[in-house]
Amino acid sequence: MEYDEKLARFRQAHLNPFNKQRGARQHEQRAGEEAPDVASEETLPELAPGEPEFHCAERMMDLGLSEDHFSRPVGLFLASDIQQLQQAIEECKQAILELPEQSERQKDAVVRLIHLRLKLQELKDPNEDEPNIRVLLEHRFYKEKSKSVKQTCDRCNTIIWGLIQTWYTCTGCYYRCHSKCLNLVSKPCVRSKVSHQAEYELSICPEAGLDSQDYRCAECRAPISLRGVPSEARQCDYTGQYYCSHCHWNDLAVIPARVVHNWDFEPRKVSRCSLRYLALMVSRPVLRLREINPLLFNYVEELVEIRKLRQDILLMKPYFITCKEAMEARLLLQLQDRQHFVENDEMYSVQDLLDAHTGRLGCSLTETHTLFAKHIKLDCERCQAKGFVCELCREGDVLFPFDSHTSVCSDCSAVFHRDCYYDNSTTCPKCARLMLRKQSLFQEPGPDVDA
Repeated sequence: MEYDEKLARFRQAHLNPFNKQRGARQHEQRAGEEAPDVASEETLPELAPGEPEFHCAERMMDLGLSEDHFSRPVGLFLASDIQQLQQAIEECKQAILELPEQSERQKDAVVRLIHLRLKLQELKDPNEDEPNIRVLLEHRFYKEKSKSVKQTCDRCNTIIWGLIQTWYTCTGCYYRCHSKCLNLVSKPCVRSKVSHQAEYELSICPEAGLDSQDYRCAECRAPISLRGVPSEARQCDYTGQYYCSHCHWNDLAVIPARVVHNWDFEPRKVSRCSLRYLALMVSRPVLRLREINPLLFNYVEELVEIRKLRQDILLMKPYFITCKEAMEARLLLQLQDRQHFVENDEMYSVQDLLDAHTGRLGCSLTETHTLFAKHIKLDCERCQAKGFVCELCREGDVLFPFDSHTSVCSDCSAVFHRDCYYDNSTTCPKCARLMLRKQSLFQEPGPDVDA
């Protein structure tokens, strides 16, 4: 037991690799050089009387700690630097809000904010170079840095081994391919078609036959046949054309033509090009259902409810535009994902119809309608002051054009009780007064020119 205590003291005193000062001091004392007084320094543990004192500075462990390996290398930025930059960015943003609008000082602050953000991005990712860009057939291919092996090349239909292979992704249509397959891409970017001609094929599977395609793939022009020799012909349910196995992977998608004509949401097999086009078009409001299939509203109750909610929201919009509190609260941003809902009540996107079919759109629109009506009728006095009184009975509560029991004159926008409006066989009294006033103006004799 006594030996173990001595061994522990020995190790603590002489074999601590971080006790550099004490080891160096002992070595200098043995060399005969003057050593500073160590009385004020940390002293070794006192030994019991009679115990030998160990001096083994020559055997001190050399772990390479004579150099400062914990110093900050050139180009390394610590977390404190990033935190300081983030704090500076927040202060700069606050200063921009406090400075006068369109002033030179505010513009300078914006420029400084941009530089700070670029510097922060550089600190977070100092060693990564800018991605290589390749432009081909309106595709903008960016070199990917992911080492994932879950991606498949859209050109050769093989796995992309990210650890050993270079691959690119188009930022417009998300077309992925190996670097060796870039020069083999023959189809233009689907994003350009969406930008220039955003419309659907509204004929259900418009098949023309393999002979119209000269028995070749509609995309890569490879020979195909229904017998599978030399390659299997696969039909795209959206375009009605036939494709080879490299251009048609039996992907499934909802067909817009089947939705608007049959209210059919069953996914069907489409080509890769059609899949990307439908994915980019899914949120674009390009379907005018009243013109394409007006009978759809007679058979789908969800669409009737959604149309009524959209019409009410359009009637609420003028209240919010002229209300300071509503503009500050940004109530209209509740529909920022469906901006067309505050512009018209006729255009629909495929995503709108999908959500209407599942019931999500009706629930979300009902919540938004309730929030808007609560602001106008209860929360805001200015909006309440813009209500109407029935022009026929002049009784009852204040009316609003989006109430379910009211009717609105299409000519003068006057609001009435629905029962009063339909029970009254005459025209709108407000419009009648305006007509009488116009007739009286035309019947008044003009000034005597001779006089």
